[in-house]
Amino acid sequence: MNKTIDRRWLPLNALRAFEGVARHGSFTGAAHTLLISQSSLSQHVISLERLIGVQLFERGPHGVTLTTAGRHLVAAVSKSLDRLQYAIDDIRHEGAPARRTLRVHMPASVAVHLGIPMLRDFRRRSAELDIELVSYPGNGPPVGDVDLAVVYARPSVSELVADLLWPVRLRILCHPQIAARNRGKCLADFIDANELIHVRHDGASRHEAWCHFVQRNGLGGLSVKRGLVFDSAALAVQYLAGGQGISLVDPRLFADEICAGRLVSPFTAELDTGYDYYLVTHSEGLSDTAIALLRSWLIERFAQAPVAGKSAFDRDFPRRAVGDDA
Repeated sequence: MNKTIDRRWLPLNALRAFEGVARHGSFTGAAHTLLISQSSLSQHVISLERLIGVQLFERGPHGVTLTTAGRHLVAAVSKSLDRLQYAIDDIRHEGAPARRTLRVHMPASVAVHLGIPMLRDFRRRSAELDIELVSYPGNGPPVGDVDLAVVYARPSVSELVADLLWPVRLRILCHPQIAARNRGKCLADFIDANELIHVRHDGASRHEAWCHFVQRNGLGGLSVKRGLVFDSAALAVQYLAGGQGISLVDPRLFADEICAGRLVSPFTAELDTGYDYYLVTHSEGLSDTAIALLRSWLIERFAQAPVAGKSAFDRDFPRRAVGDDA
């Protein structure tokens, strides 16, 4: 039996139907979007399952879910259809592109403080490649067609290739003037005396980080359900740099602000949230020379990214939690 299928016989309509059902989670929604009857759509999917020899969907009374084989296939099909769409749009609007463009996703905070300088340097060394930088909201792997993505996520097992860029350990950051006004206070008194700034993440309560921080540092009696809430660490840091509030953020991500003296980290107490930053790509991308080149470049550059050193306030400010007081 021939183990490969000749591309001349690839069932393109069936693959498009399959991707539509996977995206909408129902045959009805996919049929409506693709402007075909539901029965025709079902026949396309059934014919694809017969061709492959495995079931792609689990059918249930409340909709359909992808099987393991379906999840494996939909990643490749969606990416291929997206590439076709982008290529056709490029040709229609700009003529045939003469250059290769790699689409890279980064959260806005990562892009502004770390990613953009790295991509700028990469373009100087690999001028034949263009970069399209996109940023989708939320945690975990982004939706849509991207060649590489920096994501903030928990460790997980998936069909994506994930490289750990750095582990996230949140620390208190604030403006140097706030640290100066509060010099001599212990950790508990410092938190209690200042406005708290919260960064909300997908699926978490607005006060979750601060609640975990005080519990894990033996300060469970403190009230931390107060203060302002921001949807991103970048907005929180911008507020801190204006001279107000204290927040739990990743000092490595904002090492430029710390090294420039615009922010300080007055205590060494940290919070491991279980989330880290990863560079992810689809496994088929590893055989693409351009993607592999950029992937290696980003892994190396993130490993070399500066980590904020000690400032004067880091050296002089006390490191005591309440339990450490004499």
